[in-house]
Amino acid sequence: MVCSLCLNNNHLMTTELIVDVQPKEVSLAVLENSRLVEFQKESRNLSFSVGDIFLGRVRKLMPGLNAVFVDVGYEKDAFLHYLDLGPQYLSQKAYLEHLKQRKKKASPLSKFKMQADIAKDGLIADVLEPGQEILVQIAKEPISTKGPRLTSEISIAGRFLILMPFSDKVSISTKIKSQEERARLKQLLLSITPKGFGVIVRTVAENKKVEELDNELKVLLKRWDDMVQKLQQPSIKAPQLIFEETSRTVVLLRDLLNASYEAIHVNSPEVYDEIKDYVSIIMPEKSEIVQLYNKEIPIFDHFAVTKQIKSGLGKVVSIKSGAYLVIEHTEAMHVIDVNSGNRTRSKEGQEANAYEVNIAAADEIARQLRLRDMGGIIVVDFIDMVEGENRQKLFDRLRENMANDRAKHNILPLSKFCLMQITRQRVRPQTFIQTNEVCPTCFGKGEIRSSILFTDMLAGKIEYLAHKQKMRRFTLMVHPYVAAFIEKGGLSSLKWQWRRRFACGLKIIPSQAMSYLQYAFYDRKGLEIDMKEEVDIK
Repeated sequence: MVCSLCLNNNHLMTTELIVDVQPKEVSLAVLENSRLVEFQKESRNLSFSVGDIFLGRVRKLMPGLNAVFVDVGYEKDAFLHYLDLGPQYLSQKAYLEHLKQRKKKASPLSKFKMQADIAKDGLIADVLEPGQEILVQIAKEPISTKGPRLTSEISIAGRFLILMPFSDKVSISTKIKSQEERARLKQLLLSITPKGFGVIVRTVAENKKVEELDNELKVLLKRWDDMVQKLQQPSIKAPQLIFEETSRTVVLLRDLLNASYEAIHVNSPEVYDEIKDYVSIIMPEKSEIVQLYNKEIPIFDHFAVTKQIKSGLGKVVSIKSGAYLVIEHTEAMHVIDVNSGNRTRSKEGQEANAYEVNIAAADEIARQLRLRDMGGIIVVDFIDMVEGENRQKLFDRLRENMANDRAKHNILPLSKFCLMQITRQRVRPQTFIQTNEVCPTCFGKGEIRSSILFTDMLAGKIEYLAHKQKMRRFTLMVHPYVAAFIEKGGLSSLKWQWRRRFACGLKIIPSQAMSYLQYAFYDRKGLEIDMKEEVDIK
């Protein structure tokens, strides 16, 4: 049996990054051939991101867990296990004490005498005590009720290299297969890396010139020197942020940017400049792909991201021809159930039908894991198949689909009941989007005002802004259907009636993110005007 679903796309994959910057949050969407594959939304005032380095203070020893809780300024103490201290922890501790003596000029790390490695099976109480200051880095962001997960193996990441203070090793990415290239990179980095520092060479460094690698190493070393200077300042007391990872947009670019990127669209001039500068440094030939989006329609609506979020992040996800996935999240794991639904049965029998649905599901499941950033244990209940050959093909298909997944993962073969277990690394909370809309008029109470009076209510809001607040220009954002109704009729439309009646410059913008009777007003600077009020319904 040859199934069209099994044929791989041989055309060149094009990737676009869409960045939606709002006053309170930043959302990033990665599109591959216009299909949404990754989505991240983060608060703009988020203060705990993977890669941030803190001067923390040990709060409590947990001998039973061989770990400690560390105060890094978060509401919940962060967790640090003995195995995450790193073998060179004693060297880091000694150097930190050296810096805290606040000499005018501390010894550089290259001239500092390294201490012996800590025992692999040692006890946390032997090296740490309550009240002690310690240099730590966020390894996992706060998830659910848990505080951040920490490591003391400090690393400073760049595009090609990861700098490891207190180490002396040069490690090469296992994805670089050429032995000649591995030997070249190792010899090169050993010759230019200062004593007291180690380096991890990333996959994208393959075939890069000496000058490019040397320039980035100098940038990373400069960041370390800036940290050292900060630690010497008398005002630095634990808990204190010492090094802040670059913005989420730049981090994503650093890890993903390659020749397949066709465009990066940003709707904020400030973030546009930041991304443009970064791309100009690391890939000058691609700097023109960064584009400022300045149209009135929301950027996610323009690139069909909002629609894909609504259709792809709910509990039920459609596949093809009536088949669908049901995705459930429990405290311990994620469960994905594959259903054929009302799909037309294959003439070749139940086995062929199950195989086709499962193959299509494998494609969508790989996308969903990236899209939702699902981590931990994932159990997939595929439709039963009798033939072992088909189960093996399904297993191979999912492994192939997840080859581009940047998160570490492990896929186990299907059981005889067609259950598959997947483990996937989780470093930040899973993306959760509420795709079901709560009525903005009744706030879930079940009764609303007559919809025909909705425009009368909007007219009252506009009159208040124009006459009471003396605002001459503002924007009204509504659902596309409502926007079409308001603008229908040209110069005799409701929009123009309101403009003439209230003597104001009113602009109507349709937004797919809005529910049917939802609305929002914005001033000339793009800031939302709080005009909402909950009315008790008798």
